Amino acid sequence: MAALEPAVSTPLLVVGESLVDVVVRPSQDDVHRYVGGSPANVAMGLARLGHSVQFATRLGDDPDGALVRTALESDGVRLAYGWQSRSRTSTATATLDAGGSASYVFDLVWDLPPLDVSAAEHVHTGSIAAALGPGAAAVQVAVSAAHALGATTSYDPNLRPQIIGTADAERPGVEALVASSDVVKASEEDLEWLYGPGSTQRVAAHWATTGPALVVVTRGGEGALAWRGAGSAEPMTVAPQPVQVVDTVGAGDSFMSGLLSGLADQGVLGRGCRSALDAAGDDVVRAALDRATRTSSITCGRAGSNPPHRAELG
Repeated sequence: MAALEPAVSTPLLVVGESLVDVVVRPSQDDVHRYVGGSPANVAMGLARLGHSVQFATRLGDDPDGALVRTALESDGVRLAYGWQSRSRTSTATATLDAGGSASYVFDLVWDLPPLDVSAAEHVHTGSIAAALGPGAAAVQVAVSAAHALGATTSYDPNLRPQIIGTADAERPGVEALVASSDVVKASEEDLEWLYGPGSTQRVAAHWATTGPALVVVTRGGEGALAWRGAGSAEPMTVAPQPVQVVDTVGAGDSFMSGLLSGLADQGVLGRGCRSALDAAGDDVVRAALDRATRTSSITCGRAGSNPPHRAELG
């Protein structure tokens, strides 16, 4: 397979939580600490794929904060002003079952100072940052402002029911961010928690009529489905790539970073690019989806959230 061309230079801004994943494998009496947090994983994944990434987050002045900062900066992620907090760095303890699937327990502190997005080209957010107060309010404002100023935007709900409200309480905030986003990626589990079993295709097709140019639903080992904006009829189907799963930690975030990377490389993300994203051919979208599937499968074959570098996709 030929090596990929260098990434485009469009700078990407990721907004959201960073934390330490404490990964526990009871069957092996094994505990490891990894850099985590869905937006942090996306920022790292994009940087490893060669993109210019700034990350607006909050880290404590403690050993876990130093671990996260060192890891992000070593991959080329630039921390936005205001990243340091007096609070402790958040943690998520992931306990893995025999198949590598993770269940989580969180110890979280999430706040965010007002964020200047006046120069932003593309803004991505999601997960805890978009749902947990007090920081979630600032995230909502930032995404809405960026969208209004002509930047492209993206959102991954990546919901954590253990730490947020009921589905009825969370649904309005999710739908507001969907409407302010040009690219939305959600898991089948997200949609079924929010809207009930069997709702996936109905809800995703509806979301595509409320603002986004692209709505993607991931379905684990069954691949993904994608809707192309308000004119979507039948969704595009994306086949999974076979992989020997080590664990699924960070797999959805790698899918998100691969998707954004593929779209950015084809010139349909950035300020003033919404019309290009709307008009993009199916070949453009499918190439981005294929990259997303590839990055996710590589991550599933590794321990923890460890997204691939650009050279690994060649």
